[in-house]
Amino acid sequence: MGIPGERRMWPLYAAGFTTAFGAHAVAANLGGFSDDAVKSLLTLGFLLALYDGAEVVLKPVFGTIADRIGARPVLLAGLVGFAVASGVYVAADSTGWLWVARLGQGAAASAFSPAASALVARLNPAATHGRAFGSYGFYKSIGYTLGPLLGGALVWLGGFRLLFAVMTVLGLVVAGWVLLAVPAVPPLPRTRQTVVDLARRITDPLFLRPTAALAGATAALSVGVGFLPVTGAAAGLGTVATGAAVSVLALTAALVQPRTGRALDAGRITTRGGLAIGLLLAAAGLGCATLPGIIGVLLAAILIGTGTGLITPLGFAALAASTSPDRLGQTMGTAELGRELGDAGGPLLVAAIATTTALTYGYAALAVLLAALPLLALTTARLRKP
Repeated sequence: MGIPGERRMWPLYAAGFTTAFGAHAVAANLGGFSDDAVKSLLTLGFLLALYDGAEVVLKPVFGTIADRIGARPVLLAGLVGFAVASGVYVAADSTGWLWVARLGQGAAASAFSPAASALVARLNPAATHGRAFGSYGFYKSIGYTLGPLLGGALVWLGGFRLLFAVMTVLGLVVAGWVLLAVPAVPPLPRTRQTVVDLARRITDPLFLRPTAALAGATAALSVGVGFLPVTGAAAGLGTVATGAAVSVLALTAALVQPRTGRALDAGRITTRGGLAIGLLLAAAGLGCATLPGIIGVLLAAILIGTGTGLITPLGFAALAASTSPDRLGQTMGTAELGRELGDAGGPLLVAAIATTTALTYGYAALAVLLAALPLLALTTARLRKP
C-alpha cells in the first residue's frame, strides 16, 4: 500500500531534491577548472560557508514562521526566492554577484527545507511517518548524489551561468508544482510560548536525542564525502575509484531510507534501537576508513551510508511523533540546525586532529564520539512503540 495522498507528496520530494542539489551542485564545482571557477582557497572557503551559514541562522526562524502562517506559503516563498537568487547570477554573470546569489540560495533553502519537512508530517498520518520521511530522505539523497555529477556537466557545458539558470528553472517549476498539487494546510491554534518553554522543549530528551543522532549521522556523511577521497588518493587510488566510493556512500544512504521507514511503520524496528544501530554502523564505517586500500574505503562508504540511511527517517519520524502539530515547523527547523552543526562540526573535528596527528586519528575520534551516542539513547524510554 502506498502513502495516502502520494500524488501531493511528489512536490515535497522535489523540494527536498532541490535543496540538496542546490547545495552540492555548486559547492562541488566552485574550485573546478571552468573559466569562472574560484581560484583562491580562502574565497572558496567563505563561499562554501555562505550557504550553510545562512541555513544555520535562519532555519529555526523560518520553521517558526511556518507554524504561524502555514507551511505551504513558506515553502512557496522559499522556492521562488531560490529561483530569484539563482537568477541574479544568471543576469549579472560576475564573481561579485556569486556571493549574493549563494547567500540568497542558502536563505531561501532555510525557508523551504523545514517547511517541506513539516508538511511531510502534517499531510501523512502518524502510522505512515516512517515511509513518508524515508521517501523524502531518498529524494533528498538523490539530490546530494547527482548534484556534483550534473552540476559538473552543466558547468563544463556553459559555466556557472548555465548551472544557475537550470536552478532558476528548477525552483520555479517545483514552486508551480507545489501550488497546483499541495493542499493548503492552515496553521493550528498555538498556545503562548516563552523563551523558557522553548528552552525546555529543545533540551527534552525526546527532541535532543533524535537531533543528536541526526547531527552525528550528518557529521559522518560529511566526513565521508570530504575525506574518503583524500584517504583513497593517499593509498594510490585514482579519482575515478575515489569518486565511485563517494557515490556508493550517497547511493547507499538513499536506498536504505525508504526501507527503514517501511520497517518502522510495520513495527519491525524501533526508533531507539534503529538510531543506536545506525550510529554504531556509522562509527564502524569511520573505523574502516583507517584500513589501507580500496577495501577500507569501500567498507567505510557502505557502512556510513547504511548508518545515515537508518538514522535520517527514524530521527525525523521520532521528532514528528513527539511534537504537537502546531510546533512542527519550529521543531523541524531547529532539528535541521542540529544537522547543519554536525555537517560543519564533523569535518572540523577530523581536520583539526588530522592536522596535528594523522587522518586516521581524526576518523577514530569521530567514530568514538558516534559510538558513545547510543549509550544516551539506550537510557531513554522508547520514543515510539514497536
